[in-house]
Amino acid sequence: MKKVNDPRHLKRVQIVQALFAESFQSKNTHTDPLLLPIYSVQPNIDTLIESSAPQFPLEKIAKIDVAILRLAIYELLFEKKEPEKVIIDEAVELGKEFGGDGSPSFINGVLGTLLKRREKEKD
Repeated sequence: MKKVNDPRHLKRVQIVQALFAESFQSKNTHTDPLLLPIYSVQPNIDTLIESSAPQFPLEKIAKIDVAILRLAIYELLFEKKEPEKVIIDEAVELGKEFGGDGSPSFINGVLGTLLKRREKEKD
């Protein structure tokens, strides 16, 4: 069972909240040191989100879901500190905690599609 006060979970919550807050800024300053690594690859991440959910343009996806996906994709493809299953599970949990009713399944679907496509590219 997950513990809500797990420091890794709390750090992810903090990052998702900061990414979400930044999405409402008309001019992104990108000065938060916690977010700088994500912002450095954000165009790549956004392209991956759009290609993994082509029926949903990025601006039509709930901002909280985009924030969760950005963090998860960063952790999966760029940071690579945790196993894939742990990252996906945590992203789904964040979707349950902060998103709407469809957020967990949408996030799981996007990340699953992304990983399946990456596996095919490796073969």
